Amino acid sequence: MKRIDNRPDGGQLAVRVRGLVKHYGETKALDGVDLDVREGTVMGVLGPNGAGKTTLVRILSTLITPTSGEAVVAGYDVLRQPRQLRRVIGLTGQYASVDEKLPGWENLYLIGRLLDLSRKDARARAGELLERFSLTDAAKRPASTYSGGMRRRLDLAASMIGRPSVLFLDEPTTGLDPRTRNEVWDEVKAMVGDGVTVLLTTQYMEEAEQLASELTVVDRGKVIAGGGIEELKAKVGGRTLRVRPADPGQLRPLAAFLDELGITGLASTTVDTERGAVLVPILSDEQLTAVVGAVTAQGVTLASVTTELPSLDEVFLSLTGHRASAPQDAAPATDAREEVAV
Repeated sequence: MKRIDNRPDGGQLAVRVRGLVKHYGETKALDGVDLDVREGTVMGVLGPNGAGKTTLVRILSTLITPTSGEAVVAGYDVLRQPRQLRRVIGLTGQYASVDEKLPGWENLYLIGRLLDLSRKDARARAGELLERFSLTDAAKRPASTYSGGMRRRLDLAASMIGRPSVLFLDEPTTGLDPRTRNEVWDEVKAMVGDGVTVLLTTQYMEEAEQLASELTVVDRGKVIAGGGIEELKAKVGGRTLRVRPADPGQLRPLAAFLDELGITGLASTTVDTERGAVLVPILSDEQLTAVVGAVTAQGVTLASVTTELPSLDEVFLSLTGHRASAPQDAAPATDAREEVAV
């Protein structure tokens, strides 16, 4: 069977999913999922525990079969062409799956041979990836002696042995420290730079903002939202206007004045004494203009006015009803901001 053209223009989407359903008894792990992933991009799949993210990855990587629906990955039908598909995909799960009794080099060599590489090519590919993932010095040590970050890098290297065109990363940085997490992000970016398409499941909002071109949010087995990061933030609606007076002594009088202003839709203001600003929730550009105009008309000299979109964590909360899990040592996601000169 030949590869399937899955775009109307005859080109290839890296992943195309339509109506994917997976039942476990009475439980619907997936309930009619549709998903498109463009070649050479990172699709971030967000969702709480039990949302269906891992089930989706397992189906697309041929580890389990769906109850119903269709899925095409790298031009191959997941159900009808699993053997062909396995040769062009890579998978890294939530936990390192390497053989801890074997040295790092032997882990990679073995996988190369299982993928039908010649002995010479398997040795060369193993050496190339050990160098790329900074594991050359530990190549002959058993994987059981590796740190968590080293095992994760070895696992990523193993997923790249066959030069996959599509890589599935199922919460790849779970449990990693910030430094190792950043190293993994750098490797993922390098892979995408080489033309690899990545489907990334994660509960870490910072990770999604760092890596993903587009996002799909799933909850209870259904897709509840999708699009670019800024697009999703815009869908949630609302911005915060951060008004910073030149004189910090004007903070509380300015907040009181704005509360009494009575602009339609304007919620209560708050004072951020640490940053010397008054925070004003707004719903439109008209409200922004009205607030700035009223403040300047009062003769208040402003140092700056900044608008902030909702954070990705706030978007997740709005869509799913609860916040995403986040590593305690992770920095908060950076808000999108636009500085207005005044």
